[in-house]
Amino acid sequence: MAGWPEGSAIVYCQGAFASPNGKTAHGLVRRTRRYRVLAVVDSTLPGGDAGQVLDGRPRGIPLVASLEAGLEAGLAAGRPATHLVVGLAPDGGRLEPGHRGQMKKALELGLNIDSGLHDFLADDPELASLAAARGLVIRDVRRTPPRSELHFFSGKIEEVGCLKVALLGTDSAVGKRTTAWILTEALNRAGLAAQMVGTGQTAWLQGVDYGLILDSLINDFVAGEIEHAVWSAWREKRPRVIVIEGQGSLMNPAYPGGFEILAAGRPEAIVLQHAPARRDYDGFPGYPIQPLEKQIEALELISGRPVVAVTLNHEGLEPDQVPAAAAAATAATGRPALDVLLEGPDRLVRILAGLAEKKIGP
Repeated sequence: MAGWPEGSAIVYCQGAFASPNGKTAHGLVRRTRRYRVLAVVDSTLPGGDAGQVLDGRPRGIPLVASLEAGLEAGLAAGRPATHLVVGLAPDGGRLEPGHRGQMKKALELGLNIDSGLHDFLADDPELASLAAARGLVIRDVRRTPPRSELHFFSGKIEEVGCLKVALLGTDSAVGKRTTAWILTEALNRAGLAAQMVGTGQTAWLQGVDYGLILDSLINDFVAGEIEHAVWSAWREKRPRVIVIEGQGSLMNPAYPGGFEILAAGRPEAIVLQHAPARRDYDGFPGYPIQPLEKQIEALELISGRPVVAVTLNHEGLEPDQVPAAAAAATAATGRPALDVLLEGPDRLVRILAGLAEKKIGP
Protein backbone atom coordinates (compact mmCIF):
# COMPACT_ATOMS: atom_id res chain seq x y z
CA MET A 1 0.00 0.00 0.00
CA ALA A 2 1.26 3.52 -0.81
CA GLY A 3 2.92 5.27 2.10
CA TRP A 4 4.05 2.12 3.88
CA PRO A 5 5.87 1.51 6.08
CA GLU A 6 4.17 4.00 8.36
CA GLY A 7 7.14 4.25 10.68
CA SER A 8 9.85 2.46 12.64
CA ALA A 9 8.68 0.41 15.59
CA ILE A 10 9.90 -0.98 18.87
CA VAL A 11 7.82 -4.04 19.75
CA TYR A 12 7.02 -4.39 23.45
CA CYS A 13 6.83 -8.03 24.58
CA GLN A 14 8.17 -7.99 28.12
CA GLY A 15 8.37 -11.47 29.62
CA ALA A 16 6.40 -13.16 26.82
CA PHE A 17 8.52 -13.46 23.68
CA ALA A 18 9.40 -17.08 24.43
CA SER A 19 5.74 -18.03 24.96
CA PRO A 20 2.48 -18.20 22.95
CA ASN A 21 1.50 -14.93 24.68
CA GLY A 22 4.05 -13.24 22.47
CA LYS A 23 2.38 -14.28 19.21
CA THR A 24 1.73 -10.69 18.10
CA ALA A 25 5.44 -9.92 18.49
CA HIS A 26 6.25 -13.17 16.68
CA GLY A 27 4.11 -12.10 13.74
CA LEU A 28 5.78 -8.70 13.54
CA VAL A 29 9.26 -10.22 13.64
CA ARG A 30 8.37 -12.59 10.82
CA ARG A 31 6.74 -10.01 8.56
CA THR A 32 5.05 -6.63 8.60
CA ARG A 33 4.52 -4.06 5.89
CA ARG A 34 3.19 -1.46 8.31
CA TYR A 35 6.47 -0.87 10.19
CA ARG A 36 10.19 -1.27 10.07
CA VAL A 37 10.78 -3.32 13.23
CA LEU A 38 13.85 -2.03 15.07
CA ALA A 39 13.90 -4.13 18.24
CA VAL A 40 11.84 -6.29 20.59
CA VAL A 41 11.74 -5.44 24.29
CA ASP A 42 11.92 -8.46 26.62
CA SER A 43 14.37 -8.17 29.49
CA THR A 44 14.30 -11.94 30.04
CA LEU A 45 15.98 -12.49 26.65
CA PRO A 46 18.34 -9.56 26.07
CA GLY A 47 21.18 -9.59 23.59
CA GLY A 48 19.98 -12.11 21.00
CA ASP A 49 18.39 -11.85 17.59
CA ALA A 50 14.60 -12.05 17.79
CA GLY A 51 14.37 -14.15 14.64
CA GLN A 52 17.00 -16.58 15.86
CA VAL A 53 15.16 -17.06 19.15
CA LEU A 54 11.80 -17.38 17.39
CA ASP A 55 12.56 -19.95 14.72
CA GLY A 56 16.31 -20.15 14.19
CA ARG A 57 16.34 -17.58 11.38
CA PRO A 58 18.24 -14.35 12.19
CA ARG A 59 16.42 -11.24 11.00
CA GLY A 60 18.61 -8.45 12.32
CA ILE A 61 16.07 -7.48 14.99
CA PRO A 62 17.75 -7.34 18.41
CA LEU A 63 16.11 -8.40 21.65
CA VAL A 64 16.68 -5.61 24.17
CA ALA A 65 16.07 -5.14 27.87
CA SER A 66 14.35 -1.73 27.82
CA LEU A 67 12.61 0.89 25.72
CA GLU A 68 15.71 3.07 25.94
CA ALA A 69 17.81 0.24 24.50
CA GLY A 70 15.29 -0.10 21.69
CA LEU A 71 15.63 3.59 20.88
CA GLU A 72 19.41 3.22 20.84
CA ALA A 73 19.16 0.26 18.47
CA GLY A 74 17.08 2.35 16.09
CA LEU A 75 19.50 5.25 16.17
CA ALA A 76 22.42 2.89 15.58
CA ALA A 77 20.61 1.58 12.50
CA GLY A 78 19.92 5.12 11.27
CA ARG A 79 16.15 4.74 11.81
CA PRO A 80 14.82 6.69 14.79
CA ALA A 81 11.84 4.94 16.37
CA THR A 82 8.40 6.44 15.79
CA HIS A 83 6.12 3.80 17.32
CA LEU A 84 5.80 1.43 20.22
CA VAL A 85 3.73 -1.59 19.19
CA VAL A 86 2.33 -3.77 21.95
CA GLY A 87 3.42 -7.29 21.01
CA LEU A 88 1.73 -8.99 23.94
CA ALA A 89 -1.23 -11.29 23.31
CA PRO A 90 -2.25 -12.58 26.76
CA ASP A 91 -5.32 -14.72 27.39
CA GLY A 92 -8.29 -12.37 27.40
CA GLY A 93 -6.32 -9.57 25.76
CA ARG A 94 -5.94 -7.52 28.94
CA LEU A 95 -2.96 -5.33 29.84
CA GLU A 96 -1.42 -6.41 33.13
CA PRO A 97 -0.99 -3.47 35.52
CA GLY A 98 2.78 -3.83 35.54
CA HIS A 99 3.00 -2.89 31.86
CA ARG A 100 1.09 0.39 32.06
CA GLY A 101 4.14 2.29 33.28
CA GLN A 102 6.01 1.28 30.15
CA MET A 103 3.22 2.67 28.01
CA LYS A 104 3.57 5.99 29.82
CA LYS A 105 7.33 5.90 29.38
CA ALA A 106 6.95 5.26 25.65
CA LEU A 107 4.88 8.42 25.30
CA GLU A 108 7.38 10.37 27.39
CA LEU A 109 10.08 9.15 25.00
CA GLY A 110 8.08 10.52 22.06
CA LEU A 111 6.64 7.30 20.63
CA ASN A 112 3.19 6.80 19.17
CA ILE A 113 1.52 3.64 20.50
CA ASP A 114 -0.34 0.95 18.57
CA SER A 115 -2.06 -1.68 20.71
CA GLY A 116 -4.13 -4.70 19.81
CA LEU A 117 -5.33 -5.38 23.36
CA HIS A 118 -8.91 -5.29 24.59
CA ASP A 119 -7.89 -2.67 27.19
CA PHE A 120 -8.04 0.58 25.23
CA LEU A 121 -5.02 2.70 26.11
CA ALA A 122 -6.58 5.82 24.58
CA ASP A 123 -9.31 5.61 27.24
CA ASP A 124 -6.74 6.00 30.02
CA PRO A 125 -7.00 9.72 30.92
CA GLU A 126 -3.35 10.11 31.88
CA LEU A 127 -2.04 8.37 28.78
CA ALA A 128 -4.46 10.22 26.51
CA SER A 129 -3.53 13.56 28.03
CA LEU A 130 0.18 12.84 27.70
CA ALA A 131 -0.24 11.80 24.06
CA ALA A 132 -2.24 14.91 23.24
CA ALA A 133 0.28 17.20 24.91
CA ARG A 134 3.11 15.69 22.88
CA GLY A 135 1.25 15.46 19.57
CA LEU A 136 1.32 11.66 19.63
CA VAL A 137 -1.32 9.13 18.59
CA ILE A 138 -2.57 6.07 20.49
CA ARG A 139 -4.31 3.59 18.19
CA ASP A 140 -6.36 0.85 19.82
CA VAL A 141 -6.65 -1.60 16.97
CA ARG A 142 -9.41 -3.62 18.60
CA ARG A 143 -11.68 -0.62 19.04
CA THR A 144 -14.98 -1.53 17.38
CA PRO A 145 -15.84 0.50 14.27
CA PRO A 146 -18.99 2.62 14.46
CA ARG A 147 -22.09 0.54 13.81
CA SER A 148 -22.92 2.77 10.86
CA GLU A 149 -19.77 1.45 9.13
CA LEU A 150 -20.42 -2.25 9.77
CA HIS A 151 -21.91 -4.65 7.25
CA PHE A 152 -24.68 -7.20 7.66
CA PHE A 153 -24.55 -10.45 5.69
CA SER A 154 -26.18 -9.90 2.28
CA GLY A 155 -25.33 -12.89 0.13
CA LYS A 156 -22.85 -11.00 -2.05
CA ILE A 157 -20.28 -13.67 -1.15
CA GLU A 158 -21.86 -15.65 -4.00
CA GLU A 159 -20.37 -13.13 -6.45
CA VAL A 160 -16.84 -14.19 -5.53
CA GLY A 161 -15.56 -16.27 -8.41
CA CYS A 162 -12.23 -17.55 -7.10
CA LEU A 163 -11.14 -20.37 -4.81
CA LYS A 164 -11.68 -19.48 -1.16
CA VAL A 165 -9.55 -21.36 1.39
CA ALA A 166 -10.16 -21.21 5.15
CA LEU A 167 -6.97 -21.66 7.16
CA LEU A 168 -8.48 -22.94 10.40
CA GLY A 169 -6.91 -24.61 13.44
CA THR A 170 -7.41 -27.16 16.17
CA ASP A 171 -6.50 -24.56 18.84
CA SER A 172 -5.80 -20.90 19.40
CA ALA A 173 -2.22 -19.60 19.08
CA VAL A 174 -1.39 -22.56 16.85
CA GLY A 175 0.09 -20.72 13.85
CA LYS A 176 -2.91 -20.18 11.57
CA ARG A 177 -1.97 -16.64 10.62
CA THR A 178 1.68 -17.48 9.99
CA THR A 179 0.73 -20.38 7.74
CA ALA A 180 -1.86 -18.21 5.95
CA TRP A 181 0.83 -15.63 5.14
CA ILE A 182 3.33 -18.26 4.00
CA LEU A 183 0.71 -19.88 1.80
CA THR A 184 -0.48 -16.59 0.29
CA GLU A 185 3.06 -15.51 -0.52
CA ALA A 186 3.90 -18.93 -2.00
CA LEU A 187 0.80 -18.92 -4.21
CA ASN A 188 1.79 -15.52 -5.58
CA ARG A 189 5.35 -16.70 -6.25
CA ALA A 190 3.91 -19.67 -8.12
CA GLY A 191 1.98 -17.32 -10.40
CA LEU A 192 -1.41 -17.98 -8.79
CA ALA A 193 -2.56 -14.52 -7.70
CA ALA A 194 -3.66 -14.70 -4.05
CA GLN A 195 -4.97 -12.37 -1.37
CA MET A 196 -5.13 -13.00 2.35
CA VAL A 197 -8.08 -11.85 4.44
CA GLY A 198 -6.91 -11.23 8.01
CA THR A 199 -9.29 -11.69 10.90
CA GLY A 200 -7.27 -10.51 13.90
CA GLN A 201 -5.34 -7.58 15.28
CA THR A 202 -1.91 -8.98 14.42
CA ALA A 203 -2.75 -9.27 10.72
CA TRP A 204 -3.79 -5.61 10.83
CA LEU A 205 -0.50 -4.68 12.48
CA GLN A 206 1.30 -6.63 9.77
CA GLY A 207 -0.45 -4.60 7.09
CA VAL A 208 -2.89 -7.04 5.54
CA ASP A 209 -4.80 -5.35 2.69
CA TYR A 210 -8.21 -6.83 3.58
CA GLY A 211 -9.52 -7.87 6.93
CA LEU A 212 -11.47 -7.38 10.11
CA ILE A 213 -10.85 -7.93 13.80
CA LEU A 214 -13.35 -10.64 14.48
CA ASP A 215 -13.19 -10.87 18.26
CA SER A 216 -13.97 -7.18 18.79
CA LEU A 217 -17.07 -7.05 16.60
CA ILE A 218 -20.70 -6.97 17.66
CA ASN A 219 -21.99 -10.46 16.99
CA ASP A 220 -24.73 -9.39 14.55
CA PHE A 221 -22.10 -8.01 12.17
CA VAL A 222 -19.42 -10.71 12.30
CA ALA A 223 -20.78 -12.65 9.32
CA GLY A 224 -21.30 -9.47 7.31
CA GLU A 225 -17.80 -8.19 7.96
CA ILE A 226 -16.27 -11.52 6.93
CA GLU A 227 -18.35 -11.51 3.77
CA HIS A 228 -17.50 -7.88 3.00
CA ALA A 229 -13.75 -8.38 3.43
CA VAL A 230 -13.67 -11.45 1.18
CA TRP A 231 -15.94 -9.80 -1.40
CA SER A 232 -13.83 -6.61 -1.37
CA ALA A 233 -10.64 -8.58 -2.00
CA TRP A 234 -12.31 -10.28 -4.95
CA ARG A 235 -13.90 -7.13 -6.39
CA GLU A 236 -10.75 -5.01 -6.17
CA LYS A 237 -7.96 -7.51 -6.93
CA ARG A 238 -9.61 -10.41 -8.80
CA PRO A 239 -7.24 -13.02 -7.32
CA ARG A 240 -7.33 -16.70 -8.18
CA VAL A 241 -7.24 -17.67 -4.49
CA ILE A 242 -8.35 -15.95 -1.28
CA VAL A 243 -6.91 -17.34 1.97
CA ILE A 244 -9.00 -16.55 5.05
CA GLU A 245 -7.18 -16.53 8.40
CA GLY A 246 -8.94 -18.54 11.10
CA GLN A 247 -9.53 -17.56 14.72
CA GLY A 248 -9.49 -19.81 17.79
CA SER A 249 -10.82 -23.25 16.95
CA LEU A 250 -14.21 -24.79 16.48
CA MET A 251 -14.29 -26.55 19.87
CA ASN A 252 -11.97 -24.35 21.93
CA PRO A 253 -13.67 -23.64 25.29
CA ALA A 254 -12.55 -20.00 25.44
CA TYR A 255 -12.15 -19.05 21.77
CA PRO A 256 -14.69 -21.06 19.78
CA GLY A 257 -13.96 -19.86 16.28
CA GLY A 258 -14.29 -20.95 12.71
CA PHE A 259 -18.03 -21.35 12.36
CA GLU A 260 -18.64 -17.79 11.16
CA ILE A 261 -15.81 -18.11 8.64
CA LEU A 262 -17.35 -21.29 7.27
CA ALA A 263 -20.88 -19.87 7.25
CA ALA A 264 -20.14 -16.41 5.83
CA GLY A 265 -16.86 -16.89 3.93
CA ARG A 266 -18.23 -20.05 2.32
CA PRO A 267 -14.82 -21.53 1.46
CA GLU A 268 -14.44 -24.29 -1.12
CA ALA A 269 -11.60 -25.86 0.87
CA ILE A 270 -10.24 -25.97 4.42
CA VAL A 271 -6.63 -26.30 5.55
CA LEU A 272 -6.35 -27.30 9.21
CA GLN A 273 -3.40 -26.20 11.37
CA HIS A 274 -2.51 -28.59 14.21
CA ALA A 275 0.14 -28.91 16.93
CA PRO A 276 0.62 -32.68 17.44
CA ALA A 277 2.48 -32.30 20.75
CA ARG A 278 -0.33 -30.33 22.42
CA ARG A 279 -2.66 -32.31 24.61
CA ASP A 280 -4.78 -29.52 26.16
CA TYR A 281 -6.10 -26.28 24.74
CA ASP A 282 -3.55 -23.49 25.01
CA GLY A 283 -3.82 -21.81 28.41
CA PHE A 284 -6.50 -24.24 29.65
CA PRO A 285 -4.99 -27.36 31.23
CA GLY A 286 -7.57 -30.03 31.84
CA TYR A 287 -9.44 -29.22 28.62
CA PRO A 288 -8.11 -31.83 26.18
CA ILE A 289 -8.02 -31.05 22.47
CA GLN A 290 -10.37 -33.31 20.58
CA PRO A 291 -8.65 -35.78 18.24
CA LEU A 292 -7.61 -34.42 14.87
CA GLU A 293 -9.92 -36.74 12.97
CA LYS A 294 -12.88 -35.68 15.14
CA GLN A 295 -12.19 -32.01 14.43
CA ILE A 296 -12.03 -32.70 10.69
CA GLU A 297 -15.31 -34.60 10.89
CA ALA A 298 -16.97 -31.66 12.64
CA LEU A 299 -15.63 -29.08 10.16
CA GLU A 300 -16.72 -31.06 7.14
CA LEU A 301 -20.13 -31.79 8.61
CA ILE A 302 -20.78 -28.11 9.28
CA SER A 303 -19.39 -26.74 6.04
CA GLY A 304 -20.03 -29.49 3.52
CA ARG A 305 -16.52 -28.73 2.25
CA PRO A 306 -13.36 -30.84 2.45
CA VAL A 307 -10.37 -30.43 4.72
CA VAL A 308 -7.75 -30.86 1.98
CA ALA A 309 -4.58 -30.82 4.08
CA VAL A 310 -3.23 -30.65 7.63
CA THR A 311 -0.44 -28.17 8.37
CA LEU A 312 1.66 -28.87 11.42
CA ASN A 313 3.01 -26.63 14.16
CA HIS A 314 6.17 -28.33 15.42
CA GLU A 315 6.21 -26.82 18.91
CA GLY A 316 7.35 -29.42 21.42
CA LEU A 317 8.89 -31.56 18.67
CA GLU A 318 12.47 -31.90 17.50
CA PRO A 319 12.93 -31.45 13.75
CA ASP A 320 13.66 -35.14 13.28
CA GLN A 321 10.31 -35.98 14.94
CA VAL A 322 8.22 -33.97 12.48
CA PRO A 323 8.17 -36.52 9.61
CA ALA A 324 6.76 -39.17 11.95
CA ALA A 325 4.17 -36.70 13.28
CA ALA A 326 3.14 -35.87 9.71
CA ALA A 327 2.89 -39.54 8.82
CA ALA A 328 0.74 -40.17 11.91
CA ALA A 329 -1.58 -37.29 10.98
CA THR A 330 -1.96 -38.64 7.45
CA ALA A 331 -2.62 -42.14 8.75
CA ALA A 332 -5.29 -40.87 11.13
CA THR A 333 -7.05 -38.56 8.67
CA GLY A 334 -6.22 -39.65 5.13
CA ARG A 335 -5.08 -36.09 4.37
CA PRO A 336 -1.60 -34.92 3.40
CA ALA A 337 0.20 -33.36 6.35
CA LEU A 338 3.18 -31.01 6.25
CA ASP A 339 5.05 -28.42 8.30
CA VAL A 340 5.32 -25.36 6.07
CA LEU A 341 7.96 -23.71 8.28
CA LEU A 342 10.33 -26.69 7.97
CA GLU A 343 9.34 -28.24 4.64
CA GLY A 344 8.01 -25.24 2.79
CA PRO A 345 4.52 -24.84 1.30
CA ASP A 346 5.07 -26.25 -2.20
CA ARG A 347 3.01 -29.43 -1.68
CA LEU A 348 0.13 -27.39 -0.37
CA VAL A 349 0.41 -24.91 -3.25
CA ARG A 350 0.10 -27.78 -5.73
CA ILE A 351 -3.04 -29.07 -4.00
CA LEU A 352 -4.68 -25.66 -4.06
CA ALA A 353 -3.56 -24.91 -7.61
CA GLY A 354 -5.46 -27.99 -8.74
CA LEU A 355 -8.57 -26.84 -6.89
CA ALA A 356 -8.27 -23.31 -8.31
CA GLU A 357 -8.26 -24.74 -11.84
CA LYS A 358 -11.62 -26.35 -11.14
CA LYS A 359 -13.16 -23.15 -9.78
CA ILE A 360 -14.75 -21.61 -12.84
CA GLY A 361 -17.07 -18.94 -11.49
CA PRO A 362 -19.56 -17.87 -8.82
